[in-house]
Amino acid sequence: MLEAEIRKRREKRDVLLMTHIVLGYPTLSASAEIARRMVDAGADLMELQIPFSEPLADGPVILHANQRALAAGATVQGCFEVAQQLARELPIPLLFMSYYNVVWKRGIERFASDTRAAGLRGAIIPDLPFEEGASLLESFDRNQLDPVFIFSPTTSEERMRAIAARARGFVYCVARRGVTGKQTEFAVLGDYLARCRQATRLPLAVGFGVSNRQDVAALRGQADIAVVGSETIRVIERDGVQGIEPFIRGLREPRCAE
Repeated sequence: MLEAEIRKRREKRDVLLMTHIVLGYPTLSASAEIARRMVDAGADLMELQIPFSEPLADGPVILHANQRALAAGATVQGCFEVAQQLARELPIPLLFMSYYNVVWKRGIERFASDTRAAGLRGAIIPDLPFEEGASLLESFDRNQLDPVFIFSPTTSEERMRAIAARARGFVYCVARRGVTGKQTEFAVLGDYLARCRQATRLPLAVGFGVSNRQDVAALRGQADIAVVGSETIRVIERDGVQGIEPFIRGLREPRCAE
């Protein structure tokens, strides 16, 4: 189970790192190389985003990467093939991230069975409310996949508990309202993350704005996983693929156990 693996990894690190790539950005082969470099630099989990033309939860940086991937010819089938290749190679849990249109177009049962066959552990579908996801949850159950759901600072305690009852693996706690890629003050999230802890026993991942070592350090003792996405794309745009490894390594506190 994904939850058990996260807890085992947490025994060695204060905070895990979950990285995010857009499959097909800048090309399918380059995105696979980026994933490998992230793992070499110490990533503990990874989201593989299947590009979509209208990624509503994503800000302009990841939107641009989605557009680049689609313009370069990325297809859903091609993304599954690269994901399967990476799942065979990489010694960390991989999850899909995409939008419900992608799932629906492929077919709910086919999406779930293909995800399982590819060796991925589950998926994050940010635009699918749990109330409308019964068919997907049933397919995930049949295929032993973990559905990762989302808390936000505006989610009520009652709704957090309802979401937690259906989530598995971990819960993704967005650090603020809005979309990915904007700056976030992580030092002031204590009350919000305490509410998240009260609502679920699952590990907590925090994303939307993690961009440097200080952000990751601020989550120590409050969350289990720091999620970094938009900043890696900025690094690639600025420094190329070779810039990924020093960036990911630099997110670790020197005193975190290796």
